[in-house]
Amino acid sequence: MASVSSDEWRAICDKFTNAQNLTVVESLNDPDNDPFRSKYKARELLREIYCSLKSFEAGEGEEESGGETGESGESGESGEQLPVEAPVDGQTEEAFSQGFCGDSPAGLRAAKLGAVEYYLGVNHVDTEELSAGQEHLMNSMKLLGRCRVSSENVSLFIHARNQLGILWAGRDETETAQGFLETAESIYQRYMKEDGSPPTDMADYFSTEENQLTHQERTKRFELAYTHTMYYLAQVYKNLGETERAAIYCHSTLQRQLKLNQFSPMEWALNAATLSQYYITKGRYMEGRHCLSAATVISGLAGEVPSEAAAQESETESERREQLRQKRAEIARCWIKYCLNILQDSKKLLEDSIGELDTDRQEEMKRGRRLEEEEEEKERKSAMLFGSEDTFDSIASLEEKVRCLLPMDFTEARAIFLVGQHYVTQAKDYFQMDGYVTDHIEILQDHSSLFRSLAFYEEDLDRRCKMHKRRVDMMEPVCMELNSKYYLMIRRQMMFELAETYNEMMDLKLTLANRQDETESLDSHTIKKFNNLCSASAKYFQMFLDSLCSPEGKQPEHLEEEVLRPALVARFRVARLYSRLICTSPPGQVENLDKSLEHYKYVVDYCDSHPEAVATVETELELSREMVGLLPLKINRIKAKIHANN
Repeated sequence: MASVSSDEWRAICDKFTNAQNLTVVESLNDPDNDPFRSKYKARELLREIYCSLKSFEAGEGEEESGGETGESGESGESGEQLPVEAPVDGQTEEAFSQGFCGDSPAGLRAAKLGAVEYYLGVNHVDTEELSAGQEHLMNSMKLLGRCRVSSENVSLFIHARNQLGILWAGRDETETAQGFLETAESIYQRYMKEDGSPPTDMADYFSTEENQLTHQERTKRFELAYTHTMYYLAQVYKNLGETERAAIYCHSTLQRQLKLNQFSPMEWALNAATLSQYYITKGRYMEGRHCLSAATVISGLAGEVPSEAAAQESETESERREQLRQKRAEIARCWIKYCLNILQDSKKLLEDSIGELDTDRQEEMKRGRRLEEEEEEKERKSAMLFGSEDTFDSIASLEEKVRCLLPMDFTEARAIFLVGQHYVTQAKDYFQMDGYVTDHIEILQDHSSLFRSLAFYEEDLDRRCKMHKRRVDMMEPVCMELNSKYYLMIRRQMMFELAETYNEMMDLKLTLANRQDETESLDSHTIKKFNNLCSASAKYFQMFLDSLCSPEGKQPEHLEEEVLRPALVARFRVARLYSRLICTSPPGQVENLDKSLEHYKYVVDYCDSHPEAVATVETELELSREMVGLLPLKINRIKAKIHANN
């Protein structure tokens, strides 16, 4: 190959520098009607470099290397003309034991030609000519296949496989992408184990001696390439359904990005917050909290949100304001899910068969708390923690403000509830009803669920009832305002939740009244309040059922799977509510019981004519059959009394 001091070699280096500048810098300013203008120019320079390298090789008596089609430009320039066949990768052992030495003249020639093929491949992929891009990248792999992995070529080995992994993942050939990326991972790990020295960067192949990268810069670029490998593998494993493996790779990617200081604060923060949701669903609240705390701290590195005045004066500031507010609101929503899930998981462990707090179980779990805290400390020491010298303390400080152990009593639950409520306010500030109806309502529903979860721990029934009243107050106006034509499913959800909430309040009021005066009958004020709550619950269940009817008001003969259980449960609940209304007038009692019987009969008749529905409402169906047998007797007794009195 030509001497690095020759004019010819310097000309090649200049062409490469120009090609890189066209690709990275000039292409950003290409017009919309010619979006790849700079990249096409870069492609021509890369072809010229390839021809020059081949002529040097021929001049030195080397045998022609096969595979390059860049000179003629026939490697799929017209797009997807070439047959797309998934190649196989994975020969890590051979890559380290066979072929030319990386620092030999033949090894260096192969690496330089392979690098040009790599850049041509990326260029074609960038211009949406994927078949041509694939061919160039595979040519790069073939050239590298002549060499053993060494510090002179290991970076190119990994970059080429990363690009092929991306290309095949884009074609939904996930397993093919997996092969390339896992080989890249294996090459990196073995190289670091057996050598570990700062490898030659691909740009150094075409740099004069005075422009060579430092060892520190080489190391950083190499580590960043492997970080990309891990990032792409995380996506591959996610698409393959290997969620735990995907989470591990995502976590490691985020950790490496911080260490290398190669990240966009808001993008990194949103990825960390998203990862937290995986940990939360697995009950791994320490890791979930750590991801969210890191997300909050790192998002702060993006700076303050521009004011409305600044946004009005500058389009750039307006876009920045929008992005910062939206992404921070999305992180806040992830915090809400954290608080809600930890409260709900605790409730599942502590509730008895009727949904009340099991105090014996509570005491048992409290006794085991010290062991949990010791385990948490051990796990924390062995966990993959985020942060740098600048951010680690801030992340740890935020973590201390939020529990990651399941709450055992009202005080602990309330502390988590307040954190969740803080982030509800933050999320609602961006996701407002005007413009974000669905998001706003989902946040309202989460807020309602936070109150419901907290109420479970509250021993004072009056205060518990007030918590449920807060739920009604936040949801009822919104539910009534929604247009069923556009938001039918959301409105149904809210109707059902309001019905259940009123039902819970009714039960609490009755229990409270009975506790206060167990020797006397209920006073008229208590009866009125009880009946109002009972009627409100029945009203919203009926609204839900009416929403299933045709425009003419006809009940559906067949209930769709997604509404089957809710519809039959609503019928059952309405039947139960009518039977519980307190009425001193016998005719009124008969009227309420007739309505109750009608709804019980519907549940029984529907299940009899649709046997597939039985499994969805086994308990409700059993009770409905029982009530269909008992209620007529009760109705007849009341009618007999009315007749006798007349």
